[in-house]
Amino acid sequence: MVLRRLRHGPGPARHIDVFRHYGFTLPGVLPALPGAPEPGTLLWFIPDFHPGSGGHLNIFRMIWHLEQMGYCSHIVIGNPCVHHDAQQAQADIRAHFFPLRAQVFLGLEDLPPCEFAVATGWDTAYFVRNFAGAEHKLYFVQDYEPLFYAVGSESVLAENTYRFGFFGITAGDWLAAKLAQEYGMTTHPVGFGVELERYRRLPRREPEIRRVFFYARPPTPRRGFELGLLVLNAVWKRIPETQFIFAGWDTASYHIPFPHLACGSMALDELPDLYSQCDVALVLSLTNASLLPLELMACGCTVVSNRGANVQWLLHDDVAVLAESVFEDLADAVCALLQDDARRQALSQRAEHFARSQTWDAVARDFETGLQRARAQKKLRSVA
Repeated sequence: MVLRRLRHGPGPARHIDVFRHYGFTLPGVLPALPGAPEPGTLLWFIPDFHPGSGGHLNIFRMIWHLEQMGYCSHIVIGNPCVHHDAQQAQADIRAHFFPLRAQVFLGLEDLPPCEFAVATGWDTAYFVRNFAGAEHKLYFVQDYEPLFYAVGSESVLAENTYRFGFFGITAGDWLAAKLAQEYGMTTHPVGFGVELERYRRLPRREPEIRRVFFYARPPTPRRGFELGLLVLNAVWKRIPETQFIFAGWDTASYHIPFPHLACGSMALDELPDLYSQCDVALVLSLTNASLLPLELMACGCTVVSNRGANVQWLLHDDVAVLAESVFEDLADAVCALLQDDARRQALSQRAEHFARSQTWDAVARDFETGLQRARAQKKLRSVA
């Protein structure tokens, strides 16, 4: 029996096709349609998406701003698993994200040449590596994706993409420094912004009630859901009259001993009022920082987060309360804010002013500077 298994494998009913699943990581040539790339054209390679994806929101936001600047973008979903029709994918982008002019391609055939091919996640980086129709190859890195996985094949495959020689435009200084120092990438950081027309302080109802908001997202380990529950349980034991508000995901299947309102996934337009009704927000970021703190602060809600270079490129002690990533320190930070109205109100004012100075227009201009640096880098190499 052992000899038969060695010769023929475990049998067709038990085959797992590793080659089909990971074949896209193998070297190859992905051709483009004939023709020279037009200046100012970008081909964005993205994973397929669902409405509500924060990473996709930032990608589509950059595309939209660049379109306003005169750039022409196309979007490639190289491995479609949600959408089966390019027109429907384009309609979903327009309905749930931004009214983009960009054409959507499903699959990897008949792609136009471009000045910039942009990878937006580790799997898409393999498509960009193989793509033959780009004058420049970029990597829009929003987080350190090897940490999304346990140590294994996927963490290694993700890490390898940082060695492809792409010009990296990163979400923040932490990623820019990490990729430059550890992988030798040339990087250009851009910041985060706030949609000021959406996120603003709204009238507070029941100001006598102390409320804590928690970004509760169990399927995203880097948001520290379990650690956050330990923190909030300690806060409740110390200040039992506190009300707790959860949003981000359905948490009904979790045993949560303290009273709370679980809002699940919410529409973006519902968030400003929710944030404005809360005094303190606990937002944990165990890899790159989240956009959420700026949006909360723009609505007048003070933020408690964890210390670390991955967070402190965005937040500092004048605009947020930062604590070590242990539940006692984080619970102390939340309780101290709840019990000191003057300190909390002063922090809220400073944080709101800071958040409202962070605009997506400025981020988009920084992104364009990254495009110009990528052009200049190639010219310097060609001269050398």
